[in-house]
Amino acid sequence: QWRGAMSYAALLRTGAVSGGKRLPSMSKLVIDGACGIGAPKIEKFQRYFAMLRAEGCTSIPMLHTVNFPGDGPLNDDCGAEFVQKQQLPPKLYTKSASGVSKQYMTSYDGDADRIVFHYEDEAGRFHLLDGDKIAVLVSSFIQEELRCIDPDGKAVNCGVVQTAYANGSSTLYLKNVVKTNVVIAKTGVKFVHAAAHHHFDVGVYFEANGHGTVLFGPKFYAFIAAADARLRGTPRHNRANIALRRLRVLPALVNQSVGDAMSDMMLVDAILFLRGWDLSTWAKLYPDMPSKQAKVKVADRAVICTNDNETAAISPEALQTALQSAMDAMASQENAGNGPKPRCFVRPSGTEDAVRVYAEANSQRGADSLASEAMMLIHKLCGGVGSPPQPLITNRL
Repeated sequence: QWRGAMSYAALLRTGAVSGGKRLPSMSKLVIDGACGIGAPKIEKFQRYFAMLRAEGCTSIPMLHTVNFPGDGPLNDDCGAEFVQKQQLPPKLYTKSASGVSKQYMTSYDGDADRIVFHYEDEAGRFHLLDGDKIAVLVSSFIQEELRCIDPDGKAVNCGVVQTAYANGSSTLYLKNVVKTNVVIAKTGVKFVHAAAHHHFDVGVYFEANGHGTVLFGPKFYAFIAAADARLRGTPRHNRANIALRRLRVLPALVNQSVGDAMSDMMLVDAILFLRGWDLSTWAKLYPDMPSKQAKVKVADRAVICTNDNETAAISPEALQTALQSAMDAMASQENAGNGPKPRCFVRPSGTEDAVRVYAEANSQRGADSLASEAMMLIHKLCGGVGSPPQPLITNRL
């Protein structure tokens, strides 16, 4: 933990070269501990941060932790899973939490392996920055620093692994703006982790619920060693030298074994500080496509099979054809053009006889309509149980 905090401080200090200062709105980070084991651990980092401040690292934010064990029920109306799925702010159980600033907030889950960020704007509107936004932020930062040393971008293969649940806008942004490689893997951390190892020298993955990390392969370490030899003796303010110092500390800051909310929090905070961004600037990178998730109970979930990354149904044979027709009709209705296209996929549940549905479109009404049609198709073609599903309506239209 101390090693991670030291690496975090070293990364922050690279901003001093360009005169980086922390924005007032980012000076205090409020952490929702989900009434789980992560909250007490943050207090240990408070001591580390105090020591670093005493050593002159004044760019570290103040941490204010809420929702400790015993303050309320674990993950109940709080924590990363609740905030991401419901797109609502967490309930603050801690008595001293009343009146806390909501400009810069983050939520862990109960065992502190997931993290999402969120804030309220001046009008009191809630804004979520989920795992997709984290993947975009982290991958764009790493890619930018790599290109400062290797402008051709050929020495290190950097990319992002997503699942079918990743918002379509994030995928387009990664491909068209960040210009990085994107691989779609089967849902589940063990699948995305393996894909990041297999496909990339630097592999970034974050599921929408904020579970993720960055993996660094042998070519990355060889690249850093070669850059260090080449840049030795160059001025510290040389941009390639700054990039080298930033990249070199990342493997010590990031927990490459598992999702780690604390290390992910420090990584995100450092990147935002170095870029001079607040959460609203980050949120404006791209607008998320409205989405809808649902499930349909069936007699036997084995009736439905999907391709390897779960983006398309293989059986029943008629299902994918019908889903594609529904997506095409919605694209025509919304005049999607060159922007993100309406999308829908279905997959059997891993825990019950049910089929899970995900739909997204350029409007919430469109996403609801597409999900509703998918549910009707599943009920008809896959042996639905009970009455046909009712049309879905999201209140936040």
